[in-house]
Amino acid sequence: MANEHVDPSTLTKAILPPEDLQEHLARLEAAGLLVRVDRPIDKDSELHPLVRLQFLGGIPENERKAFLFTNVVDAKGRRYDMPVLLGALSASPRIYAMGMGRDVSEIGDAWVAAIANPIPPKIVAEGPAQEVVLTGEALAKAGGVGLLPVPVSTPGFDAAPYLTATLCITKDPETGVQNIGMYRAGLKAKDRVAVRMVARPGGAGGYMHWLKYREMKKPMPIAIVLGAAPSVVYTSPQKLMQDIDELAVAGGIMGKPVEALRCRTIDLIVPARSEIVIEGVIDTDVLEPEAPFGESNGYVALEAFNMPMKVTAITHRRNPIFNAIISQVTPSESSVIKKVAYEPLFLTHLTKTMGIKGVLKVALHEPLTNLRPVVFVQYAYGTPRAEVWRGMSGVSSFMAGVGKVVIAISDDIDPASVDAVLWSMAYRCNATDDVHVGPWRGGGQGSQYAVREGAARSMESTLMIDATRKRPMPPLALPAKEHMERAQEIWAELGLPALKMSSPWHGYTLGDWTDTWERFAKRTVAGDWEANGEETLARQRGGLEPETSVKKIEW
Repeated sequence: MANEHVDPSTLTKAILPPEDLQEHLARLEAAGLLVRVDRPIDKDSELHPLVRLQFLGGIPENERKAFLFTNVVDAKGRRYDMPVLLGALSASPRIYAMGMGRDVSEIGDAWVAAIANPIPPKIVAEGPAQEVVLTGEALAKAGGVGLLPVPVSTPGFDAAPYLTATLCITKDPETGVQNIGMYRAGLKAKDRVAVRMVARPGGAGGYMHWLKYREMKKPMPIAIVLGAAPSVVYTSPQKLMQDIDELAVAGGIMGKPVEALRCRTIDLIVPARSEIVIEGVIDTDVLEPEAPFGESNGYVALEAFNMPMKVTAITHRRNPIFNAIISQVTPSESSVIKKVAYEPLFLTHLTKTMGIKGVLKVALHEPLTNLRPVVFVQYAYGTPRAEVWRGMSGVSSFMAGVGKVVIAISDDIDPASVDAVLWSMAYRCNATDDVHVGPWRGGGQGSQYAVREGAARSMESTLMIDATRKRPMPPLALPAKEHMERAQEIWAELGLPALKMSSPWHGYTLGDWTDTWERFAKRTVAGDWEANGEETLARQRGGLEPETSVKKIEW
C-alpha cells in the first residue's frame, strides 16, 4: 500500500464511499491515518488501553488514527491469525468522513438525503462474507466464537471480551423489515453470547422485535455482522424510524444498492462484503445475567439480565480483519460516530422542520457526558427570546434520551469550550427568568445511577438555560486578536512548548464599545496614552465632546 501522506479532505471529494472495510483501510493508510502494530499485543489487557491513549493524551482530534494489530495474542499466550482493527470507523471526524466518501461539512445533508431516498439492498448468490462457512461440528472444532480475537474493552472491570462494532440484524416477524442496531455482545461460551438490546419499554428496534417473537413463543433469529463497509456500519447507531431498513439507508449513502447475502442457518440477509458474520437465535423465554462492562455514559454497567444468543454459524472472508470500536468514557470512537451525524440532524430539525430563526449550531457535549445529556444551542445575537426557547424545547424533545440539559448560547461563545459556556451562564443568565425545569422526562442511558426517591424514581426532568447575550456588553478582557496572534509568533520563535489554544483566546467587542474607547485603545498601543489623558481632561473642563478630536492643551 502507498505510504505517502495525502490530505483526507481531497480524498473525500468526487469519490464514492468505500465498498468494504478493506478498501477503507487502504484509503486510511494512503492518507497516513493508519498505525500498524506488528509486535505482540495482548488483546485481553493491552490492546484497548493502547488505543485509548490517543483519546486521553491530548492528541488533537484530527490527528487521531486507526490502529491495525497484526500480532494478537491473549492472556494465555494463544496467537490469532486475524488482525484486530480499532479506530478505523470514527477515531476522528476526518476518518468518519473518509468512510462516507464526503467532506465533513457534507455529512449532515448526506444523511438527510439518504433517509429520505433509501435504496433497497440487492440479494446476490455469493460474496466475500461467506468465503468460509462454519456450522455444526466444523464450527465446534474451530472453537466457535473462541476463534475470534475479541478484545477486552475495559481491562480490570469487564466480565468478558465483548463484540462492540456490531451490526446486530433482526427482523420484524410481522412486516419482514430488518433492523440494524449497534448493541454490545459479551462472550459466554464458544456457542453462546449475551446481547444487550436495552430490555426496557421504548427500547431499541431489536428489542421491539424480541417482544413480538416472545409473544409468538418463538426464538428470534439474529446475525451479528463485523466489519462491513463504513457507510453500512454508520447506520447502526443512527436513531431511525422502526419501519426503516438501515441497509436501504446505507444504499442511499452509497448511491447504489448494498449487495446482501442470505444467511446460512437463519432467515436474514447480511452485507455481502462483510468481514465476519455470526449467525444465531435468541431464546425469548429466558434472560441471562450480562456485564459488568464499561459503558459510554462513563460508568461501568453493572450486571443485568439480557438476551442469550445461541451461535449456529460463523462465516467470514478467507483473510478477515476483526473490527472493534473504542467506547466507554467519551470522547471515544463510539461518541464520534454519533456526534458527526447527530449534530447536523438536530440543526436540520430546528431550522428546516421547526423553522426556528437564528439557530447557528447544535453541539452535543462529548467529554465524559457521552453526547446525550448536555446539548448547547448557539444563536445569532438578537434572536427573539421566543425563538431561543422554542429551539431548546425542540432539542430536548427531538430524540429520546438526548437533551436532559439544554443551554442556549450566543454566537461569540464556542460550545467546545465549557469554560466559555460557564462564563456565559455566570454573566448572561438570571436564574429567575432564564432557567426552566420540566418534569416527566424518560430516563436516558446511565439514568439508573441518578439519585431519586419515591414515585419519581423512574422519571427524569429537563433543564433549559437561556445563557444568550440579551443586551450590548463590554468587550471580553483579553488582548485583541492581532496582539495575541503576534504573541504566538514570538512564542514559536523562542521554541517554547507547543500551545493548545482554547476559546476564548483573544478579546472582542460585544456591543457596548464606542469610537472614543477604540481611539483610546489604539493610542495606548501606539504609546500615545498621554493624548487620552489630555482628551479626558478637556472633556472634564467641558471643552470637548466625547467624539471630538484632541488638540494640544496648555497647562
